[in-house]
Amino acid sequence: MKIVFATHNQHKLREVQSLLPLTIELLSLTDIGCTEEILETATTLEGNAKIKANYITNTYGYACFADDTGLEVAVLDGEPGVYSARYAGDHADAEANMSKLLLNLVGKSDRSAQFKTVVVLNLNGRQHVFEGVCKGEILSTRQGTQGFGYDPIFKPHGFDTSFAQMSMEEKGRISHRGKAIALLVEFLKDSAASVKP
Repeated sequence: MKIVFATHNQHKLREVQSLLPLTIELLSLTDIGCTEEILETATTLEGNAKIKANYITNTYGYACFADDTGLEVAVLDGEPGVYSARYAGDHADAEANMSKLLLNLVGKSDRSAQFKTVVVLNLNGRQHVFEGVCKGEILSTRQGTQGFGYDPIFKPHGFDTSFAQMSMEEKGRISHRGKAIALLVEFLKDSAASVKP
């Protein structure tokens, strides 16, 4: 069985493939020749993941899963949320996004936040949704150089370090994306025997 993971990131593809049974082969957007930009115009993480998964299934005919992730800060009413990647503007980078978030939290005592990942799977004419959450807090300064995005300023509950101070393996065991992908993997393993080729 072949399933498309709606990403061009070969590292993410290999990471997820390593968790799946050999009967399931993952393909990237590059593998199926999808070079067009899929616009994420929804106002929710689930909505954006559905847009990507549905586009691939409807356009290319493959079973497909897609994900979207956002950082939600309680005192900012859930910002940046679905706009996490472009919080400081459409062409902003991670540094600009972090700077805007830290500025918006100046003087705020409540720095609680959570990362959320939503994965949407289209398989055999049905759609399935998986969600992973990692709760923590926003640090006042950047710490660490690993990871990407908001990792240097997010410290998960129960840890003394930011995501950016953790190894990829350590972060993967506790992260929002890791949790959502784990649910997806278990579902695919359970379904593998009955899935159509």
